Amino acid sequence: MTSPTMPRVLCIAGSPRRRGNSDQLLDACMAGIRDAGGQPDLLVAAAAGVAPCRGCNSCVRTGSCVISDGMDDVNERIDLADAIVIASPVFFATVPAVLKIIYDRLQPYWARTYRLGNPRPPSRPGAFLLVGAGGDPYGFKCAADPTRSAFAVLRIDCIAELCVEGPDVPGDILAHQPDLERAAAIGTQLVVAARVSGADGQHGR
Repeated sequence: MTSPTMPRVLCIAGSPRRRGNSDQLLDACMAGIRDAGGQPDLLVAAAAGVAPCRGCNSCVRTGSCVISDGMDDVNERIDLADAIVIASPVFFATVPAVLKIIYDRLQPYWARTYRLGNPRPPSRPGAFLLVGAGGDPYGFKCAADPTRSAFAVLRIDCIAELCVEGPDVPGDILAHQPDLERAAAIGTQLVVAARVSGADGQHGR
């Protein structure tokens, strides 16, 4: 754990567009993290320089990815995090490609645990924030389920989920003040949970 009093929370912005509604929701969450004494670590998926998974299955044999790119930095920040929160818009009922690429590149974590028999990583708290304009008959499920799956591979205990329907044009989220307040509360909740996890010895490094 980074610090028992100042947990590091990895905050992943999943939108290909900066300063959109999901970014602003994440900003509120990061404010809650800071107010609770945590350290937000912002990771912008679109700027991470991560190439798509090739499906080569080399990680099943070695536990490592054959691609050396921005995912090396992403992995390091994941491993250092005491908690993780992901914010994303919903495109065609799922997360944008820039975020899904990162999910797919988590395959070595799965391989190390389920194929190579390595010990599972320590449990940590996590949350996700989704924003969609609405109108899609498939709603948020196809975005939420891959995020839960990625969390499961990392052994992230998802303690909070926030799905906001309605915002479309950048700035629309500002009319959803209760949701912004909920995002800030989730930030606080993550810091508190990370402290408890560290105190229990579940996330010592």
